[in-house]
Amino acid sequence: MHSPRRPKKTRPLSHRDGESGGNHPAKVSAMNIELDISDQVATITLNRPEIHNAFDDQLIAELNRSLEKVENDDNARLVVLAANGKSFSAGADLNWMRRMADYAEDENFNDAMKLADMLQRLDELRKPTIAKVQGHAFGGGVGLVACCDIAVAAEPAKFCLSEVRLGLIPSIIGPFVVRAIGAREARRYFQTAERFDAEEACRIGLVHHTVAPVKLDDVADEIIGNLLQGGPEAQAAAKAFIALNDQAPINKELLRDAAKRIANLRASPEGKEGLSAFLEKRPPKWRPAN
Repeated sequence: MHSPRRPKKTRPLSHRDGESGGNHPAKVSAMNIELDISDQVATITLNRPEIHNAFDDQLIAELNRSLEKVENDDNARLVVLAANGKSFSAGADLNWMRRMADYAEDENFNDAMKLADMLQRLDELRKPTIAKVQGHAFGGGVGLVACCDIAVAAEPAKFCLSEVRLGLIPSIIGPFVVRAIGAREARRYFQTAERFDAEEACRIGLVHHTVAPVKLDDVADEIIGNLLQGGPEAQAAAKAFIALNDQAPINKELLRDAAKRIANLRASPEGKEGLSAFLEKRPPKWRPAN
């Protein structure tokens, strides 16, 4: 089995905090995304470990630019999506959530569509994609996993779709996650917001393999070796064929509908109450008292 060398992080694509007006804690690394392309493998690494690789508008924009760069780079045959630190991605950044809580519905819609565009780019990338999940993935992090063609998770990793506890729904990531795990499992996890482990994520179809943390790189390398043996045009054609034959295409119309739904909920009294309660570290009004 061919096993390529793991890429060395020598060609980072970085964007400094503050360039897009983001309000990040001082401890956050100046590089939110690291991009390395070597040995035909593009590795995109989320690099906000101090805040568990949480999403905000800046990270979304940087990730979208990195994916576009990889799509157009003939030296990259495939993409590995990874993360630094203990968590793969903890979902929405608190500062971003505070800003969104004050947004009007049209602002929420435009903000949501930026996330939708990035996820669609990842989902429709002509090159094979692998999610290498070394730690917890919540909310938007689950969406990233669902958008990748192949997902490998370390056994200690936990997953959660917690949006209903904030008075919201996993609307933008929803089409991708439902396609990955099916409507039956989504009915449970979208509504209970339970945390589930890597073994359960494998059972329901969110990830393909669960491995001990020390084996994560080895298993990813084995998958990379298999992918590099295939023809790149054939793989792109296979991916397009699968999308064509899937139950429902994830297109702009579907994503616009998803963005409208989340914008409406974010601007609703329940959505505002859920976000306020979360930020104020108190139970929302609809949660029964202990």
